[in-house]
Amino acid sequence: MQLLKRVGYYLVGLTFGILAVSFFWKNKKVSFDYGMDARTLKSIRIRNRVFSNAAKEVMASNNIDTAQISAILKNGDVNFGKSKPRLKPCAEYYVTSEKLDLYIIRCDSTSTIDKVYLK
Repeated sequence: MQLLKRVGYYLVGLTFGILAVSFFWKNKKVSFDYGMDARTLKSIRIRNRVFSNAAKEVMASNNIDTAQISAILKNGDVNFGKSKPRLKPCAEYYVTSEKLDLYIIRCDSTSTIDKVYLK
């Protein structure tokens, strides 16, 4: 068989395989959280979310709602330089975004948004 035919068959099979995988995974809620930021943010998101009084005051005075906080916890970046991930019993994380920064205390069953900083 010629090399060109082999490459053609390979590309046709690869295309069908990609289409089949995308068809089956289209309706599933599959996430690939393998990076350090993604794993940390997911572990914060899946716990019960609690807001401290200081965070509530900043949110109320600046018209920040929980949807914005949820968006930051989905798309934000964890600053591990300012975080204390190995602190016992509850790890502390500093999550940054374009407009807000969050200081979060993550325990076994809750994630407490302790402080909200405006940029």
